[in-house]
Amino acid sequence: MQRLRWRTLGLLRRLLSCAIGSIGLVAVLYAHVRLFPSSPVPKLPDSYKLPMHQEIGLGGEQSWMLEVAPPHLSRAPLPARKICDMVAVAHIINATLVIPELDKRSFWQDTSNFSDVFDDNHFISSLANDVKVIKKLPKELATSTRAVKHFRSWSGIEYYQDEIASMWEDYQVIRAAKSDSRLANNNLPPDIQKLRCRACYEALRFSPHIEAMGKWLVDRMRSYGPYIALHLRYEKDMLAFSGCTHDLSPEEADELKTIRENTVYWKVKDIDSTEQRAKGYCPLTPKEVGIFLTALGFPSSTPIYIAAGEIYGGDSRMANLQSRYPLLMNKEKLASAEELGPFINHASQMAALDYIVSVESDIFIPSFSGNMARAVEGHRRFLGHRKTISPDRKALVHLFDKLEQGTLKEGKKLSARIIEIHKRRQGSPRKRKGPISGTKGMDSSRSCCCHCCSSRSQNVHIS
Repeated sequence: MQRLRWRTLGLLRRLLSCAIGSIGLVAVLYAHVRLFPSSPVPKLPDSYKLPMHQEIGLGGEQSWMLEVAPPHLSRAPLPARKICDMVAVAHIINATLVIPELDKRSFWQDTSNFSDVFDDNHFISSLANDVKVIKKLPKELATSTRAVKHFRSWSGIEYYQDEIASMWEDYQVIRAAKSDSRLANNNLPPDIQKLRCRACYEALRFSPHIEAMGKWLVDRMRSYGPYIALHLRYEKDMLAFSGCTHDLSPEEADELKTIRENTVYWKVKDIDSTEQRAKGYCPLTPKEVGIFLTALGFPSSTPIYIAAGEIYGGDSRMANLQSRYPLLMNKEKLASAEELGPFINHASQMAALDYIVSVESDIFIPSFSGNMARAVEGHRRFLGHRKTISPDRKALVHLFDKLEQGTLKEGKKLSARIIEIHKRRQGSPRKRKGPISGTKGMDSSRSCCCHCCSSRSQNVHIS
């Protein structure tokens, strides 16, 4: 009897120990989730944010500026990288950030101001715990000592803490001559990585009139059912810059070459189009995109939103894709000229509308991994790894050439090959990898730490 009592008591002790351990584990997990909460993914978020090309200044006791071009769907430096990096750098060197002025001298001649595209008050308030942001450089600093500085590409945090921060001893205003890819992607403190994500995907909120129009376009696309947003990067400026002339006439190829030769700030003039394409450096043509979508199994009834500017070659170049997928839509088809009137002459605002519809799509597919494509893909990862299919252009070109040569036909064999190639190219979660600190890396918007970015940092407010 005594032995039974001891056994019972021992069992109760073990149960009590397990219960206490379980309570402790739940407490630890709860604290962890509170510290690094996941971002909810509603179907239509209340706000949209567009990483953007812009002019940035840092004001207050210490300030800096940089000049860049407005986006549209351009081949200029990645906008997400610019704004993420510069906000992070401002935090690192204890500087005050001046609201950017958009470059009105660019290729697109866009007269938009920062507040026309973004909610500047939200930008200021959302970064208040990390970086002090002001709307204008104070008058007392108008004649202060200034420096124009080319920040070193892909620099680690030590470069800014040591070399750049030391410039405050001699200057009160620092103008950053270049802003793209100025900060390394890897081996940075977690709070800096989180700040970069918040700057891109929380701080930059579109102005109310853009948000409203963007949501309205999304609703109209949804009326057709689940839809694909296709970033069809096949505008004249893109083809001229990249030297990609596959499937173009000799006259069209000559026109693009002339544009490239006459554009002073495009440094590379002699480009081998065949070599570019073989390496996967050219955007897919509209015809190739149609073959790709068909091989993936999308039915002809699939609604597709075309996020792009004016397609080079117009309707004739779109004919094959249009015949495969009749429900090809864009801003101009979804909205009237009157509805688009406030945006039509502002490339950055038109791009913002495409960005919204792309982020909210059921599937996003870019024909080229340029700035817009990477920004949208990064945002969709941040919102919960929404499906993004990234074409393997190098592999696809090899298959498309076989089709042209007649050694391969469209059908089950081609479809199986293309599906196999893209099994792991659909935006699913993956482990962050990259080069060592301070070396060149790629796709910073793809590799920001999406799961924990939305948690507010505990950094001291900078005045």
